[in-house]
Amino acid sequence: MEQIDTLVIGAGQGGVATSEHLTSHGINHVVLERGRIAERWRSERWDSLVANGPAWHDRFPGMTFTCDEDAFAGKESVAKYFEDYARMISAPVRTGVAVEEVTPHTGRAGFLVRTSAGTFDARNVVCATGPFQKPAIPPVIPETAAVTQIHSTAYRNPQTLPEGAVLVIGGGSSGSQIAAELNEAGRRVYLSVGPHERPPRRYRGRDNVWWLGVLGIWNMDTPAPGTEHVTIAVSGAHGGRTVDFRRLAGRGVSLLGMTRAYENGVLHIAGDLKTNLDAGDAGYLSLLEAADAFADCNGLDLPPEPDAWDIPDDPACVSDPVRALDLAGHGISTVIWATGFRFDYNWLNADTLDETGRPIHQRGVSEVPGLYFVGLPWQSRRGSSFIWGYGTTQSSLPIRSLSSGIIWHTTRAGCDVFRSSSLSRGQAGTRSRLPDPARDGRRVAGVPDKGSPRTQHRGA
Repeated sequence: MEQIDTLVIGAGQGGVATSEHLTSHGINHVVLERGRIAERWRSERWDSLVANGPAWHDRFPGMTFTCDEDAFAGKESVAKYFEDYARMISAPVRTGVAVEEVTPHTGRAGFLVRTSAGTFDARNVVCATGPFQKPAIPPVIPETAAVTQIHSTAYRNPQTLPEGAVLVIGGGSSGSQIAAELNEAGRRVYLSVGPHERPPRRYRGRDNVWWLGVLGIWNMDTPAPGTEHVTIAVSGAHGGRTVDFRRLAGRGVSLLGMTRAYENGVLHIAGDLKTNLDAGDAGYLSLLEAADAFADCNGLDLPPEPDAWDIPDDPACVSDPVRALDLAGHGISTVIWATGFRFDYNWLNADTLDETGRPIHQRGVSEVPGLYFVGLPWQSRRGSSFIWGYGTTQSSLPIRSLSSGIIWHTTRAGCDVFRSSSLSRGQAGTRSRLPDPARDGRRVAGVPDKGSPRTQHRGA
């Protein structure tokens, strides 16, 4: 049995970032990954996927992408970036090792961890398996129905699908991008859209992520339980375009309300399409209004963009919505469920999950001593599960070493704070200064300036 202070499960962005912080505090650890580093980016995403944020933003502070900083890195480049980063920091990653069971010891601290490559005795366990674990497919259409059903994680490109029309269910980033790609490939496409947010890709010469930073939206505190899920429709495809469902309909995609039920080959559709679109537009316009107010208040010389305020008229599929969709009658051969993910901790034998399987935690610290989570949606604030949120002070990565007494955490004010048992003697260390949002929006959004000593390395 191998003894280890801290065992990290998962070598995606969360596991790599956690390894860097543990190493910086001299904590002995190992990172176990069942596949390759950043495996889900490689094998569970469609071929043309790019990051939803520009390269200057969607990265760790210690390494830039080799592409243009305003470009949106492709999925293979993102995977290679994390692989290169892990190599740069000498992260102790062991690939091809599946964690099968994690059980707290009885009568003493630590955990027994059974894996496909042997057993570990770990003082601490960090679950860094991220928010995208088990594809969620609502039990609406039976498996016996005469239609191919896949989750968005299994979609690769239009050529791999059976001939015929395609129904995409889910109006978030994945659903809207896949529907647009299929439409551009000449497929007949139906898109079921629920409640969502659709921020502008760019406004007044600045990317959406910049505005989210300077407006403080990335740092929004976690809302009440059960209200934190937000479906966001944003895209970096084709250099980055604002997702506009009405304009997507104008290019030939048939929009539908939420999918409710299935009976004898017919899908029953809710009458909420216009309500969902109008609410998404209201959020879009409110962000433009907040951006204008911020620019005026801070005297920013950013060019006005009046065209961004134009909302197209309702297309026919909105003014006269479909309420019943005969799949065979409309030639639909494939249904793609872009309906998100569920948590899957079936290997975790610890009393720290609620009735839905979600971790019970406070900013990543579970109720089980020595057990931690990183990269959960809204772990400490809105940006917690995004790429840059792992590697900057905007996220919360609480790590504790039972052997050294060190605790590392972050504050939303933007200062790294590290503490040890010496805190009882009034000693603590802080670094970094608070940014001026009017002068430095990128730092507020979680990325250091170009030329900073922390950005000298270049990756994928």
